[in-house]
Parts: sequence; C-alpha cells; structure tokens
Amino acid sequence: MSADLPRCHWCGNDPLYVAYHDEEWGKPLHDEQLLFEHLCLEGFQCGLSWITILRKRENFREAFRNFDLNYVAALTDADIDTLCTNPGIIRNRSKIRSTINNAQRVLALHKDHTSLDELLWSFAPDTPQKRPRDPSDLPTTSPESHALARALKKRAFTFVGPTGMYALMQAVGIVDDHLESCFLAHSEP
Repeated sequence: MSADLPRCHWCGNDPLYVAYHDEEWGKPLHDEQLLFEHLCLEGFQCGLSWITILRKRENFREAFRNFDLNYVAALTDADIDTLCTNPGIIRNRSKIRSTINNAQRVLALHKDHTSLDELLWSFAPDTPQKRPRDPSDLPTTSPESHALARALKKRAFTFVGPTGMYALMQAVGIVDDHLESCFLAHSEP
C-alpha cells in the first residue's frame, strides 16, 4: 500500500503499524486460532502500547506454537517459568497464566458445541454505527464490549475487560472504526 494514502491517525508512519492497519485491523476474522491469538494479545497489551505487542508478535507465536489451543491449554508451571525467562515476549506471569486459562476456556466452549468465533460475533452491534470522523469520536468501550466482557468473565476467562474487548472487536472486524478520512473506510470488506 502507498505511504501517501490517508489512514487512521493511530498507525502513524511505523511500517509495522501501517501494515497491521492496512492488512488486518478491522477486517472480519472468523478463524478460531487467530481469534484466540487476538484475545491473548489483547490481554498481554493491558497497560502497554499496541506497537509493543506487534513488535513481539512473532515471538509470542513461537512461544505459544501459533496459539495452538491444545498446546497452550496443557502448559505447566514449569513451562510458565520458562516463558518468564523469554525476553521476546511480555514476561508477566499473570498474563501468561491467563493465556493458558483462556485456552482451557475456549476448549470448554468447544465441549459445549460452540466456538470462540460464535461467542465473540454474537456481540456484534445490531445496527451499523456511525463512522468516526475524528480520533476523539473513537469510543474505548461500547455496550456490546461490556456485555462481551461480562459473558467471558462468566465463563471464567481472564484479562477480558470492556476496553480490551472493544479493542478486540475493532481488531477482528466486529466493529469497523476506520475513520471517515481513512482509505479503508471506503473499500469493500
């Protein structure tokens, strides 16, 4: 994509951020493993900038075997100790434990004959929202993200607050918050 195209303000000029914005952010995603990856990365992002997570994303993928649910769900305390020594990821023990817990929770969804995809997308807004014109128009939560966070917490997921869940909804295309001035606001899904 051309560097001259008008984009959402948040991606700036960082090539990694621009590629994420242009190729991923806001595009509808239904792949279970990639949705799980996004859920985990939002948890790791708590208190940090998204660019920090993007820069470590490949390391996260390596550490968690591309966020393979069965692999992650089976990680042990010894594995957590090892992960806490990995400088390529966020070495927060609580966030690592949350990733393992959330893998177990997704597998429990599967046993109940549902999927993370079905659960997340069931919280899509019923009506299209007005496209934001200005960065100050971008919400950080929504009634749907609050409801999603409650539903996930009820199922014992962790690191799933309403702000993180709104960011997840934006990232995987459940909501489309590309600014009116962004070239992607006028492209086909």
